[in-house]
Amino acid sequence: MSPTEPEPDNPAGGRGPVAPGSGWPGDPAEPDTPVAADPGAARHYAESARTLDELDAQVSVCRACPRLVGWREQVAATGRRSYAGQRYWGRPVPGWGVEAPRILLVGLAPAAHGGNRTGRVFTGDRSGDHLAAALHRVGLAAQPTSDHAGDGQRLSGPRGSVRMTAAVHCAPPQNRPDRQEAAACAPWLDAELRLLAPGLAVVVALGGIAWTAALAAIARLGVPSARPRPRFGHGASWQLPQPLPGGSRRVVLLGSYHPSQQNTFTGRLTPAMTDSVLARAAELSDATGGGAPGTGEPWSDGGGGHSRREAGTPAHQDHETTG
Repeated sequence: MSPTEPEPDNPAGGRGPVAPGSGWPGDPAEPDTPVAADPGAARHYAESARTLDELDAQVSVCRACPRLVGWREQVAATGRRSYAGQRYWGRPVPGWGVEAPRILLVGLAPAAHGGNRTGRVFTGDRSGDHLAAALHRVGLAAQPTSDHAGDGQRLSGPRGSVRMTAAVHCAPPQNRPDRQEAAACAPWLDAELRLLAPGLAVVVALGGIAWTAALAAIARLGVPSARPRPRFGHGASWQLPQPLPGGSRRVVLLGSYHPSQQNTFTGRLTPAMTDSVLARAAELSDATGGGAPGTGEPWSDGGGGHSRREAGTPAHQDHETTG
């Protein structure tokens, strides 16, 4: 079933949010999945999650942030004219991809008419188009498109395996969660890193906000940061001084400009620039023990302007929102 078809329990169609366990492709939750009604409950469920399936299910029904819940459901109820007749997911969007990936991509939050519509992060909008095509070109995805949750896309290929997630799992108004909302969602990212640690080799932060969120999550897991703190830039890299708890290697954090429509349409982020970072991630994920510089300075492989450092405020420069 694709998101353009009505839910099994609602043959007349209609708008989201989609009820847990009602048949949406890839829905990790069931009707009895426990719901986090406040930030404290979200932290409890995140810390107690023992598998990715359990974590994803609980993320997908979280209601800890009233403003985000209201916004994502309002968007799902009203939709957009270009998607007339399509059912919207309208719930938090969990991570997705390979269960034990070598590479984790971290964005900011689902887009109102992208992930919030399709139920899958970086799916169904221009950001997802740009990223899926790049992943496929460098050998990290099975197909060059990411249209809807039942489209057959797989985040694996000859160069490695990938999972995607976000710092905030609900579509925020004006693409900007507030500090309290980001803090309430942070335990989910902490838990995701904890569960992925045994096989994880590279974290790619898509935008300055994702870079900051990843650094904070790494620190909360007990890994000391560098001093001064590694600075975000397209092509910036920092190798952790020690493995994540439960891991066996020093993960490398890579930075990339966010594949927002603003960035890709203006040429601030080109396909070649995205390919370069993802190819570097694939190379590092296949290397024993990593090998990126630990300074946070952008690296360059001679590809021209892809290693420019970002200046100014990340949220302004990157125009960030996930797909």
